Amino acid sequence: MTNKKSTKKYDLTVSGNKIVQSEENLFEELSELISNSRERALVFAYSEMNLVFWQVGKRINDHILENKRADYGKQIVVTLSRQLVEKHGRNYEEKNLRRMLQFADIFGSYEIVVTLSRQLSWSHFLALLPIKKKEALMFYAEKAASEIWGVRDLRKNISKKVYERTLVAGVQPVVDNLKSVGEFKDPYFLDFLKMRPDFLEKDLESAILSDLEKFIMELGKGFAFIERQKRMIIDGEDFYLDLLFYNRNLRRLVAIELKIGKFQAKYKGQMELYLKWLNKYERKEDEASPVGLILCTETSREQIELLEMHKDGILVAEYWTELPPKKILEEKIKAAVEDAKERIERSRLLNV
Repeated sequence: MTNKKSTKKYDLTVSGNKIVQSEENLFEELSELISNSRERALVFAYSEMNLVFWQVGKRINDHILENKRADYGKQIVVTLSRQLVEKHGRNYEEKNLRRMLQFADIFGSYEIVVTLSRQLSWSHFLALLPIKKKEALMFYAEKAASEIWGVRDLRKNISKKVYERTLVAGVQPVVDNLKSVGEFKDPYFLDFLKMRPDFLEKDLESAILSDLEKFIMELGKGFAFIERQKRMIIDGEDFYLDLLFYNRNLRRLVAIELKIGKFQAKYKGQMELYLKWLNKYERKEDEASPVGLILCTETSREQIELLEMHKDGILVAEYWTELPPKKILEEKIKAAVEDAKERIERSRLLNV
């Protein structure tokens, strides 16, 4: 019995600095393997750094608490910073050391820090530290981790009040028992479209499609564009839906209608018709029922509440094509949040 030798051979030759391989590009395969390993090592290193910073902050906080003296706290941070910098480098300068104390104080649970550190860098946490409300802080932290926001994306979403806008939208549950918090906003900021004051609905639609990437970013992660002016033939008559999207997180089609001016009650019937048609002819077996989003320049809160549109899977939100100065923006969003809270409480009392 003769042993058969493998006929598979690698014909490796060197041409300058390039390795040539006849059967497969072994060099690129190995390079990718090494690069991926380095990336994982880098992520692990960042994660470990976050955990060390949290533990340092926690230990100093505990030590200061044990001594119960505010002046001692100030003094010990300065002293420790000097000693740590000398031995471990500039990461432990006084300013950063105080941030570690704040980090450990705000994120009180080590387990939460471990989970978030798999995706968030120290720069992410520094962007989160100024947020005062615990609910807002965790919203942004979890969103940044789950949607893999960069530090710039995180800062942008904080400045554009994404948490507050999702809170306002949350007053209108899209459909009963649907966990849609964080998937929709109110209002939507469409300032990037640079619309003229006298724009028409078709102008707005065209501008959105010409800058579709930014529009989808404003809608939120999980949205995928399907079709513009979706044609529906009902009783031999043509109907056209402005924009059709699919949301991967909700596993639903999302029908979007663009309206100029204040919300009108007749918009509900139009959207109901579109949703029923989509549900009958476009929805796949593994998908949930389609939902609708009516975007207006101004909403009519009481009409929307009386129409109980959420029972038909319809959400109404404002869109702003121009953003006011920061102070006015904050005041308008704050007022919208307060109004939303009042409506939530009123609804709760009515259902008791």
